[in-house]
Amino acid sequence: MPRLKLVIANKNYSSWSMRPWVLLTQAGIAFEEVLLPFAQDNRVEGIAPYSPTGKVPVLMIGDEPVWDSLAICETVAEMFPDRRLWPDDPTARHHARSASAEMHSGFQEMRRQMPMNLRTSHPGKGRTPGSERDIARIVALWEDCRARFGSGGNMLFGRFSCADAMFAPVATRFRTYDVSLPPVARAYCDALLALPSVAAWCEAGRRETAFVAADEPYAQPPG
Repeated sequence: MPRLKLVIANKNYSSWSMRPWVLLTQAGIAFEEVLLPFAQDNRVEGIAPYSPTGKVPVLMIGDEPVWDSLAICETVAEMFPDRRLWPDDPTARHHARSASAEMHSGFQEMRRQMPMNLRTSHPGKGRTPGSERDIARIVALWEDCRARFGSGGNMLFGRFSCADAMFAPVATRFRTYDVSLPPVARAYCDALLALPSVAAWCEAGRRETAFVAADEPYAQPPG
């Protein structure tokens, strides 16, 4: 098996980096972490040798890059079939892939108005009509997955899957911005935040001290 190296950016800010890191960590797959910091213009310093797009995350499999978080999740699931990172049932698996792809391409207003930030709390910030619609859709999606496919555990499809890794940064946003959730969505959000991999990422993010103004619309620079 080739050596795996995951290239990420600041844990406090980088929701896309969080997804494959949580997936690999929760699945117990060994990898080397390379953390490259964001510059003030949100470029990733030192990314050129790793990524053809200039963005994180990138999974290096030996000397070959796999870029984009969803592509990394699919690749990891393919490389480690024993980890069962997609649901076994075909209908559930199709649904999990659709939910993951919707997360990958959607919810743009929530992302803009409620950027990921693990070490601060901004209750009520970023609540625009567009972000409210995104939140409502996420809640409906979570409730549907839990009702139809979640009987085998407390994740979206029972046991942990790629879909949970894709939604992990959303759970942190809901905590940062103190989003009130109905019972099923709240229980899933709490279970997701309690995963050892998610808790470890969040703890590391809270310890970071770098301040990137572009990712801090609701805070004043330190000092």
